[in-house]
Amino acid sequence: MRRGEARSRQFARRLRKEMTEAEVVLWTFLRKRALNGHKFRRQHPIGPYIADFACVSERLVLEVDGATHWTPEELAHDAKRTAFLENAGWRVVRVTNLDVFENMDGVWQTIAQRLPPPAASPPASPASGGRNWSEA
Repeated sequence: MRRGEARSRQFARRLRKEMTEAEVVLWTFLRKRALNGHKFRRQHPIGPYIADFACVSERLVLEVDGATHWTPEELAHDAKRTAFLENAGWRVVRVTNLDVFENMDGVWQTIAQRLPPPAASPPASPASGGRNWSEA
């Protein structure tokens, strides 16, 4: 294990137990390969940072930003974090808590656009209950 990695993993475990309400909502839609069959991990350590959600196979990070992310200090921290992740080969998608609560279809489509398409059919939107009616 690299220096500091054990501490990041412990912190990630704690964050998985203390997810925000918006993260819990998004996780219910991402888990079990619900989006184009892609597997996401929650609170995934990447270097010194912990991504809210990560699709390791596609090197895609999803960050859910709450009200605390709008201060100048937090914006600067998020920019530094995004630069680190992008330099490490990850793509970063940021959504807000409000997006998750009020526009889940838009969040779903934003994420789906950054992933390879499914083999046979488009992803079912959360509003449809997650069922892809073209498979019925």
